[in-house]
Amino acid sequence: MKHIIILLLISSVCFAQKTTLYTIGDSTMANKKDPERNPEHGWAQVLQPFFKDDIVVVNKAVNGRSTKSFINEKRWDSIYRKLKKGDYVFIQFGHNDEKIEDSTRYTNPHTAYRYNLIRFVKESREKGAIPVLLTSIARRNFNEKGVLVPTHGDYPLETRLVAKEYKVLFIDLEYFTEKLEQSYGPEKSKQLHLHFKAGENVYYDKDKADDTHLSLLGAKTIAQIVVNQIKVLEDKSLENLKKEIR
Repeated sequence: MKHIIILLLISSVCFAQKTTLYTIGDSTMANKKDPERNPEHGWAQVLQPFFKDDIVVVNKAVNGRSTKSFINEKRWDSIYRKLKKGDYVFIQFGHNDEKIEDSTRYTNPHTAYRYNLIRFVKESREKGAIPVLLTSIARRNFNEKGVLVPTHGDYPLETRLVAKEYKVLFIDLEYFTEKLEQSYGPEKSKQLHLHFKAGENVYYDKDKADDTHLSLLGAKTIAQIVVNQIKVLEDKSLENLKKEIR
């Protein structure tokens, strides 16, 4: 009898399912090719080291995607099919929903964008997963007076409204990354992004001045901000995630 109990215990440990943290969004989150040499990183690309082994980060964010194209390309369907009770879905869109001249990506923030977010939330909950909404990260967009000027229009506002109306866990990443950019200032904040002179980096044979995408420093700093916000959010559904933070 003892042997049977021991075997059952071993079996239950071996086959225990780990919790998956899915991240869905755009290039500011996405994994980049050749990460050892490529200076560009998405913040969700560097999220796994912040958690112990029982949390598995599956980064499904993809360059250039909006809520519309992410759904139309069946990327959300592929995640929905795999979702299980207790998983987490971190949702951050907006950068590409703004592309008003691209019908495959553009969404009106108050209609299609809003309802796409609601779909992600409702369908995650259908599977017993926990959705978390995040506003888009701020662009490094300082004017000549050193004022950081917002670029995302009503998309962050609509994300906030959906989070409030549907009682969704929420991280106001636009706000926290605005503070980050401002703390670095107009010049030093270039370090958070991709600013290189021609030949300074093997990846860029021409001058590079990208104020949207992230350097490794920028990605790691924002990932840390996300983890810090998980720690302070007061909700029982986050207990499993919190205890697995390193």
